[in-house]
Amino acid sequence: MSTTDSTLDPQSPMRELPIEPQPNPVLSRIMFWGAVAFILGYCATLLGAFGVQLGLGEFPCPLCMVQRYAMILATLPAMWIVIEDLRGTLTRGRYVRSLGLSIIASVCGAVESTRQILLHIKPGDPGYGGAVLGMHLYTWALITFVIVILYCGVAMTLNRYAVPLAPTTPALRGVAWGVCWLFIAIIAANVIAIILLEGFALVLPDDPTYYNLLHQLGIGV
Repeated sequence: MSTTDSTLDPQSPMRELPIEPQPNPVLSRIMFWGAVAFILGYCATLLGAFGVQLGLGEFPCPLCMVQRYAMILATLPAMWIVIEDLRGTLTRGRYVRSLGLSIIASVCGAVESTRQILLHIKPGDPGYGGAVLGMHLYTWALITFVIVILYCGVAMTLNRYAVPLAPTTPALRGVAWGVCWLFIAIIAANVIAIILLEGFALVLPDDPTYYNLLHQLGIGV
């Protein structure tokens, strides 16, 4: 068999492998900060939900909490991407798998958001909780899940040409680490919130109006 034939024969040990294109450094830096913006966006979303809960006294229902969990699960892979890149251990395979996990979590969150929207779709139904800029929080949640799915899809499509590239400047690396630590703090706050809301009950009430744990301990109304 000639050399030319061996490059075409998939069974040949001499078969030449396709050459992978080198990642574009500019696009790779953009994708790194895209992942950071992903984390920061859900930090802002979850903090906004806490603002409604603490400032307006609107307690999250079980579906609301499930959507918060989906946001957290969708963001954890993005945080993993940033941390791995900052440590210099991010590979193309890990990057793509992390994006896939974010898509799965976002699809689950979108299903829950859609379910809550449909529960209040009947004309005259005021919905659960107040509206923000004309839409309820679960509608905004659905929008964020769709955005994440689209972002991850685009990032996966471009992965041959752009794998996140962390900055070398200490200040910029500090910003990225700070965003990651902020998200970890928000996760901890959500854990505390669900413990306070659910207390010693097995499930969260459908329409909570107080912190059940404080009520059970006799230190809340």
